[in-house]
Amino acid sequence: MPGKRHRRLFFVRFCPLACHSRALMHVTVKDILEIVGGKLLSGSESTAIEGFANLRESVKGDLSFFHDPRYDTLLTATKACAVLVPETWTKFPENVACIGVADPSRMFETIVEKFGVQPEPFKPGVNASAVIGEGVKFEAAKVRIGPHAVIEDGAVIEDGAEIGAGCFIGRNARIGADSKLFANVSVHTGCILGQRVVLHSSVVIGGDGFGYEFDKGRHRKVRQAGIVQIDNDVEIGAGTMVDRARFGRTWIGEGTKIDNLVQIGHNVVIGKHCIIVAATAIAGSAHIGDYVVIAAQCGVAGHVKIGSQATLAARCGVTKDLPGGATYMGYPAIPVGEEKRRLAGINRLPNLSARVKKLEDDAE
Repeated sequence: MPGKRHRRLFFVRFCPLACHSRALMHVTVKDILEIVGGKLLSGSESTAIEGFANLRESVKGDLSFFHDPRYDTLLTATKACAVLVPETWTKFPENVACIGVADPSRMFETIVEKFGVQPEPFKPGVNASAVIGEGVKFEAAKVRIGPHAVIEDGAVIEDGAEIGAGCFIGRNARIGADSKLFANVSVHTGCILGQRVVLHSSVVIGGDGFGYEFDKGRHRKVRQAGIVQIDNDVEIGAGTMVDRARFGRTWIGEGTKIDNLVQIGHNVVIGKHCIIVAATAIAGSAHIGDYVVIAAQCGVAGHVKIGSQATLAARCGVTKDLPGGATYMGYPAIPVGEEKRRLAGINRLPNLSARVKKLEDDAE
């Protein structure tokens, strides 16, 4: 069984993705200093850099970054040859070139953007296997439509849009300028995407909302006749579903970012620049204000309102309206201070129970 270093070299040499990302990285610490505008705090400007990784996984030749004092033990033990650190940091590991910058995380991102795997450049054209309906409006020289995409009658594809392999665009749907749909995205009838919208693989926009009425011993489907409107600069992660409205629109506001595997029900309104993290479910007709942060695995009941600039901690259950500008925890969601006191009280119950039992035993 080869050692860790040998396994990594095998990956770098024989994995095309790894080769591409590292082959471009033949630079020195001096080059990095010029890119990030930093100051060399320890080590040599001539140190060669071949790749990049986090502190824990770095090997000789890697550049890494350190920005949180809680991880100073990882910095001490890192095998990276160079590390971006805060300008005020003073504890430097041996044989490591430490580069002081104002924001190590952001500067590391700059290096990754420059030397890492690059996004595929926009190449306009319509693949021969794509199926284009009647009356579809687009300019072939200004859009990209991938293999086996299906675009139904009356759809509009604006300039700069990319439609990935296997995508489905329903009747009279509109895809805004410079939007990008990765493989196997579905945008159903009449739905509207603004400019620079990014939909990752297997997103479904405009599937029927979950609407039924119990009638004569059966669940009768309620027709979902509305649309989904997604405003400019929204990004939605893989496998997320946004249901069409029963009437009117399900609406996602400008700049909102939604993680993978999120469910958004019919007639939901989500404001501008919100963050919604994985495995969250928002039931029909809920109203989310602007700049709201919803952490992972939250549940929001139907028809409730969450005020702007509210934050929901992970696994919150929202059952009633919540004012904005506050942080909430728990089920049902309550202000974070109240929930912490409640949890502290629960944690004291075993000791309290033992004290009560002792008092009962002493009284006998």
